Amino acid sequence: MFPPANDPPRAHSHPAVSYLDSERTVWSWLTTHDHKRIGVMFLGLLVFMLFLGGVFALALRVELLTPGRTIMSHEAYNRAFTLHGVIMVWLFLIPSIPSSFGNFLLPLMVGAKDVAFPRLNLLSLYLFVLGAVMVVWALVQGGADTGWTFYTPFSTSTPSEVLPVLLGVFVVGFSTILTGLNFIATVHTMRAPDVTWMKMPLFVWGIYGTSIIQVLATPVLGMVLLLVAFERVAGVGLFDPARGGDPLLYQHLFWFYSHPAVYIMVLPGMGVVSELVCACSRKNALSYRMIVWSTLGIAFVGFFTWGHHMFVSGQSTFGVGVFSVLSMLVAIFTAIKVFAWVGTLYRGSIAITAPLAYVLGFIFFIVFGGLTGVAVAVASLDQHWHDTYFVVAHFHFIMVGASLMAFLAALHYWFPKMFGRRYPEGLGVGVAMLIVFGFIATFVPQFLLGNMGMPRRYAEYPERFQSLHVASTAGASLLGFGFLAILIYLVWSLRHGAVASANPWASRGYEWMTQSPPPPHNFHEVPRHPDGPHQYDVPGVPHVS
Repeated sequence: MFPPANDPPRAHSHPAVSYLDSERTVWSWLTTHDHKRIGVMFLGLLVFMLFLGGVFALALRVELLTPGRTIMSHEAYNRAFTLHGVIMVWLFLIPSIPSSFGNFLLPLMVGAKDVAFPRLNLLSLYLFVLGAVMVVWALVQGGADTGWTFYTPFSTSTPSEVLPVLLGVFVVGFSTILTGLNFIATVHTMRAPDVTWMKMPLFVWGIYGTSIIQVLATPVLGMVLLLVAFERVAGVGLFDPARGGDPLLYQHLFWFYSHPAVYIMVLPGMGVVSELVCACSRKNALSYRMIVWSTLGIAFVGFFTWGHHMFVSGQSTFGVGVFSVLSMLVAIFTAIKVFAWVGTLYRGSIAITAPLAYVLGFIFFIVFGGLTGVAVAVASLDQHWHDTYFVVAHFHFIMVGASLMAFLAALHYWFPKMFGRRYPEGLGVGVAMLIVFGFIATFVPQFLLGNMGMPRRYAEYPERFQSLHVASTAGASLLGFGFLAILIYLVWSLRHGAVASANPWASRGYEWMTQSPPPPHNFHEVPRHPDGPHQYDVPGVPHVS
């Protein structure tokens, strides 16, 4: 743990009223307008969704232990991987960091008492709950079997429970739009006088860029899901060629949203990492402006790359070339960030902590997964790996690995601020190493499987693939143990962890200028921010030797 800076004397109890104990009834939580309580409730819901999606993932890995049937039928396998994908993508990865940590931290980081529209914020929480209930209802009814992409014409004709899943994702999309609107309005109108655009915390920039994508792209997803639902109910020909529709139109509309959605998952994680590399190395960001502009660059270019998901759908050679080059442009903006993070860490005063372990894991996954992303942006290589486990491993490295590393880094770094307690740091570092190793052990074999020609979504496979599937399942088991350990020691820390001071990391971030946990209205007076949130070269800032 870093030495405290500008920190009041450590107390053995919390002397001031915090947002946690200002009101203690269940009703006060269910009707709260406090962004911090809403962020904490989102966090609890998202952790439950991660658990649910993880259970389906482990079930799939157990089924794939043997070449033939192991524990489930082909139909059950199709429904299990559909619900795993739907829950993980729509109910965990997309809202994970913005809805939980964004809600809790963004007003604190810009010196505001709350978000711009507190009632709308509560509505976004209830819309998320409604959408999640509809998806889980489909699970109870037997589940859908379309995969998380709902490709037509299968999704318009299968007898499985597709309709509640479609409508559930549609409602969750509304929650995402409202959250994004709220964040944009808060950043534009409620920053404290000293928080200029170029003094905003890098995490806020990450959330701001994500919110722009959410607001502009999510309505397209909502429209296309409603059209699929309409085709199923009314039988009109929109996407089904048997009824006069065009299935490629569905893919264009779906990926116009879903490729930028990759950056909805990754950009907030990049914001977390940009914030933490400064705090963990006790150094200013190598280039604050480069990190900011690369964030906006990724948000912009991401809108023009959807076509690389459709290289095998009969695009013209010119179209393939354009989408290929545009997809590679994202790697340039990402590389700028990676160089800035590594340059910031270089020769810093670094202490090994759990947040830093997850940050290093994030950088590894974003570099490794990004390089494989450049490879699949090459049309000839994409045709070789299309619909194989190589693609599965690639998007798990980027979407799941990197996003999860950032989510866990944020959870450990801001846990003392959110709950006023500290967790056992040594245990946190050990479990972080287990998680990173487990993830690598799970998905590196899948890169090899894909390159050998193993198609995805298959419940049975030739015996020559079995050893790699067994290795992948063993890695998934390590991941399961790691997540269980995190859940146990963080829940234990909520009650028995050491009391945290206001700024246990000696951070320069604005959110640490108030008590831990924060009071109901964040600050007792308008905060002043004479220095930047990552400025560690001012006199009096402690360094770690």
